[in-house]
Amino acid sequence: MKKFILLAAATALAASLSACLQALPVIAPKAKNVEANISTAFPFERRFVEVNGARMAYVEAGDPNGAPILLVHGNPTNAYLWRNIIPHLEDRGRVIAVELIGMGGSDKPDIAYRFAEHAEYFQGFIEVMNLKDIVLVLHDWGGGLGLDYAARHPDNVRGLAFMEAVMMPMSLKDADPAARFIFSRFRDPDAGYKINAEDNYFVEKLLPMMAGRDLSEAEMAAYRAPFPTERSRRPVAQWPFEIPLDGAPADNVKRIGDNFEWLRGADTPLLLVYAEPGMIMRPKIVDGLRRDLPRMETAFVGSGLHYIQETQPTKIGEALDDWINRLQANPETD
Repeated sequence: MKKFILLAAATALAASLSACLQALPVIAPKAKNVEANISTAFPFERRFVEVNGARMAYVEAGDPNGAPILLVHGNPTNAYLWRNIIPHLEDRGRVIAVELIGMGGSDKPDIAYRFAEHAEYFQGFIEVMNLKDIVLVLHDWGGGLGLDYAARHPDNVRGLAFMEAVMMPMSLKDADPAARFIFSRFRDPDAGYKINAEDNYFVEKLLPMMAGRDLSEAEMAAYRAPFPTERSRRPVAQWPFEIPLDGAPADNVKRIGDNFEWLRGADTPLLLVYAEPGMIMRPKIVDGLRRDLPRMETAFVGSGLHYIQETQPTKIGEALDDWINRLQANPETD
């Protein structure tokens, strides 16, 4: 009888937690003053290179002989995220939007999709593409990977632009209540994989919730396309376990923490593009980064949550264009 009661209680709790997950996107706030007429078009053809025995996809625009500007997405997006940013940067050089291994049009090899593995493929992509003196434009996990590369290859990075990016170890206590609940579930050893690999919650629910506006069917189709099956969603399900949160996982806490310490002492030009209220770059975090990185420029682009490219693409593009233009015009700041 006692076992039956415990089983019933556990079942009821699981149902309650599932109901909460389903309800959050419905009640989540939207961004205010969203840019009008955001284009859904993706007028870029994916290209492919082989890295560590797998194909990695990317799109390219601008001057093929120009200085490289590398755009790096995070979870669970792809180069489509940058569709309305790329046109603002085409006059500044060779604009490349990579698709991380296991994501977008890139292959999904049988790896664990730990941060260190992603970093190996990301570095391999840069080497195969022979990119030199790179400006890195980074979002979400693209921030962690771009900063990791810069800390190991500082002479090959001209500047770093971050937005809603993983830059340092974090704590759930700094997140809002909804984010604390969601990511504690995502990181649950038993429930996390099911939620995001089997049920596809991150793509179907969390992404549009954190976009800050209702995404169209065309936009959702572009984000769904790389993840049609449970197996294909393994990278999406693994990324939440990689976040350096409250001391775990220890290897990522150390590596990402060391990278941030390098950033504090380096002289690489920095730009932080942020929106309010943000998800990672909440006001408290932005203020802390200003103190820790006094050389960092900032650009406020208005209202947005996490995928701010889906609410303020023109302001983001203009901010990046202005910063990169000044960066290129003043090489002594490198």
